[in-house]
Amino acid sequence: MRIAKFIALAGLLAMTGILIYGFTVGNFSAEGAKLLAMPWGIVSLVDLYVGFTLFSCWIVFREKAWLPAVVWVILMMVLGFWAGALYTFIALQTSGGDWKRFWYGNRGSTPE
Repeated sequence: MRIAKFIALAGLLAMTGILIYGFTVGNFSAEGAKLLAMPWGIVSLVDLYVGFTLFSCWIVFREKAWLPAVVWVILMMVLGFWAGALYTFIALQTSGGDWKRFWYGNRGSTPE
């Protein structure tokens, strides 16, 4: 579990740095328009949002209450895998070293 925590934290730090870089140096509107004008730009965005959606399904499954699940899904769709890395790190931290608790979260136990 230590390796998973390291990877999640490293991903969170990398995403934090690259988001700060993108927002301070880049031009989201102009560069986004160029990206959407290219076929592989569209492919990349569809690929990315399919990943966001699948990851969000895991979040919804793990969370028993609907409000935290909705908040996390919104964060995932807006901030991408920055939110995914943060969610994963928090899930690892709160799982107490139990992989089943990490995967199943507030659902409690594995389905029979």
